[in-house]
Amino acid sequence: MHEKKYLILYSTQEGQTYKIAQYMAQELGESHCNLINLHEAHTVDFGLYHTLIIGASIRYGRFNKKLYRFIDRHLAQLNAADAYFYSVNLTARKEGKDTPEGSVYIQTFLKKSPWKPKKIGVFAGALLYPRYSWFDRMMIQLIMRMTKGETDTSKEVEYTNWEKVTQFTKSIEKSL
Repeated sequence: MHEKKYLILYSTQEGQTYKIAQYMAQELGESHCNLINLHEAHTVDFGLYHTLIIGASIRYGRFNKKLYRFIDRHLAQLNAADAYFYSVNLTARKEGKDTPEGSVYIQTFLKKSPWKPKKIGVFAGALLYPRYSWFDRMMIQLIMRMTKGETDTSKEVEYTNWEKVTQFTKSIEKSL
């Protein structure tokens, strides 16, 4: 019997996307998973894995350009693979914005990217004011004020719904 192998690639700014990737690996069985920072994944042997999961965070309304470069470089392998995608952003803290259909970021991604993942998850991230540079803290505070979110810059707030991450992970496991 062939052992299940998962490759989880992540593109993260402050670490929440990586934290979600680690959580998924625990759910899937860490010994069956490889976690790699997408920004450092210059060559990937997709043949070593049954399933590929890519996670990426949004910063100032956009995914990192390296995500799109990775997709362009590996499009044939991604299309041939059992491949899934999840997005991490602060607007997903609001109901309705936490689904692929309700996420403007995912809708933009699907228009911009030639890759169409088998399934997409949308998870709320974390607001980590004390870790941000002064500029990022002020900009994110302004965005949070406009979206009626937390504006106290001394706080760290994790919005990730871990049960939702579990459900997404289990749906990947079941599809094998």
